[in-house]
Amino acid sequence: MKLAPLLVLSAIAALAAGTETKVKLPASRADLLRGEKLFQVHCSRCHGAKGEGSRGPALTRPKLRHAPDDAALLKVIEEGIRGTEMPGAGAMSDHEMRQAAAYVRSLGKAPMKPVPGDPARGAEIYRGKGNCAGCHSIHGEGGVAGPDLSTIGESRSGAYLRESIVDPQAAVPEGYLLVTVVPRSGASVTGIRVNEDSFSIQVRDSSGRSYSFWKGDIAQLDKQKGKSPMPSYKGQLSDAELTDVVAYLASLKERK
Repeated sequence: MKLAPLLVLSAIAALAAGTETKVKLPASRADLLRGEKLFQVHCSRCHGAKGEGSRGPALTRPKLRHAPDDAALLKVIEEGIRGTEMPGAGAMSDHEMRQAAAYVRSLGKAPMKPVPGDPARGAEIYRGKGNCAGCHSIHGEGGVAGPDLSTIGESRSGAYLRESIVDPQAAVPEGYLLVTVVPRSGASVTGIRVNEDSFSIQVRDSSGRSYSFWKGDIAQLDKQKGKSPMPSYKGQLSDAELTDVVAYLASLKERK
């Protein structure tokens, strides 16, 4: 008879699983048009006018990292994503959030345009002439000064990738704030802010070396918003080489 409690628990679990709230997004043309307008007002600044990606990830794909289903997508729109620049949509009504979510889902249904270029040649340029691996890591190989690019092809469009190579100042990644710390004694340090609180700041320079400073020991702290330590490759790589590097980066996806 000891099995009875287990059977009761199993029945409750099955009942709970069967009564999970199913999210149904509006699908009329009017709702999608309204969702598009809401997207342009609230989302396009970071995700691009057509969801192609900019400061925020591209949304023109059926699988979204933080929103595998419609319920998760609505939660992201309503609450944002903690620890990122993605805010919650406090100004939208519940129905408007559903309209915006429906429009975002429609972006992932459109066929993705192939990125031109030769990924194999792009990989050679990335590791050789471009020396990109000196700062960027791919699946654990490379430097740590710049963002990890292991799955960059899943979150950024070809246009964004190209812009970030030729004009890094226009596409500074989220969380990469360039700072210069001038201590009261010792040499100044320029690098990416890794962490900061009311009492201290941690910085990593271009060589990957980390530093930690007590704010009471700092004479000057210069936060260079919108600046990037990455050099522009405009004029350093030919148009064809840039196209191949972008094709390589666009091919980088999560390993299965």
